[in-house]
Amino acid sequence: MNVVALRSLTPDSRPSPAIDTRIARVEIFEDMAAAEPHWRALECGNSLATPYQSYDFLKFWQRHVGVECGITPFVVIGFNALGAPLFVWPLGRRTLGGLRVIEFLGGKHANFNMAIWQREAVAKIGADDLRAVLNGLTGKADILRLTTQPLSWAGTTNPFALLPQQRSPNFGFSGALVPDFEALLHARTNANTRKKMRKKERALANYGEVRFERARGLHDVRRVLDAFFKQKSARMKAQGIPDVFAAPGVRRFIESGATEQAAGGEPPIELYALSVNDIIVATMGGIVGGGRFCAMFNSIIEGHYAVESPGEQLTVNLVRDCCRRGLDTFDLGIGEGHYKTLFCGDIEKIFDSYLPLTFAGRIMAIAFATGATIKRAIKQRPMLWSVVRATRKLRAALTT
Repeated sequence: MNVVALRSLTPDSRPSPAIDTRIARVEIFEDMAAAEPHWRALECGNSLATPYQSYDFLKFWQRHVGVECGITPFVVIGFNALGAPLFVWPLGRRTLGGLRVIEFLGGKHANFNMAIWQREAVAKIGADDLRAVLNGLTGKADILRLTTQPLSWAGTTNPFALLPQQRSPNFGFSGALVPDFEALLHARTNANTRKKMRKKERALANYGEVRFERARGLHDVRRVLDAFFKQKSARMKAQGIPDVFAAPGVRRFIESGATEQAAGGEPPIELYALSVNDIIVATMGGIVGGGRFCAMFNSIIEGHYAVESPGEQLTVNLVRDCCRRGLDTFDLGIGEGHYKTLFCGDIEKIFDSYLPLTFAGRIMAIAFATGATIKRAIKQRPMLWSVVRATRKLRAALTT
């Protein structure tokens, strides 16, 4: 554990009667277990955070994936004068190209990255405070690579938006839920669309009994994951996209996250499947927090079942279940997709920050930023993006 001395922080002339929001000290934890008490204290209080930065979710990820990737925890926690945590930056450090890079824990398996903030402190912490914390990291890393950050969350602006940033190549997609699912469905679709959906439901049912379920217990989770990894691998291979789920430790991470209890009782990862008789035709995994369901991953089977849009049918069932549970938001993560528009019509702005701490880190920051800018430019031009996708598929076909 390291203590960062802060010499110049923005004064707070109007202290909150509930909590002192002035940063008195900052500590860096290189052991997640040592950071856990402060992390959980902030999670259980009045905090602003996405579900992806929960301690339990990242604990499983670091144990099974982070370690395999050479990532060590680098958790930055700010405290007030009474020792209460004001923020947790759930970061990790690794070596890339000979340089020390600090990133959000969770890697590509966290669709949204954000620090955990004490809500009363959010409005009081300014850019000078953040820069003071960053100055305290000098000598401990070369660059902070903070990607896929939501510009706002739960109606509140992300404090990291005060730092130098650029637009991410992708957007996030979400939609509001209401308790009455049928009312939501009618609001999101027209009569013709609902007719087509019912036709596909009947067509899929002609193959056998259609069942929607949440996998609970090790046996069922493993059965659904067997289908997911097989379906996902085949689809990504056909599209010529690297399979991030094939990386070491990923299966163990998802399996642990879907079966081992968290502090609140339920495992942090929820795993769902749509089956026809004993054949799993679609899967989806997600995580819930703050009244929001965040989809992490999904898959659909290839062949004649795919014609009946099993992924859409699973989503409809899952959204119905989320409405029943009283959740208020449903999201399908980042990246565009036609299937996302049914229930996720709200576009969420995402930004990236590349913050150098050394001269070498500055060179790397320019490289990261340039690469992301080029990627965004390509994705925003349909013709160029279609060429990229066609090239990937062709390359995949030629190497099969």
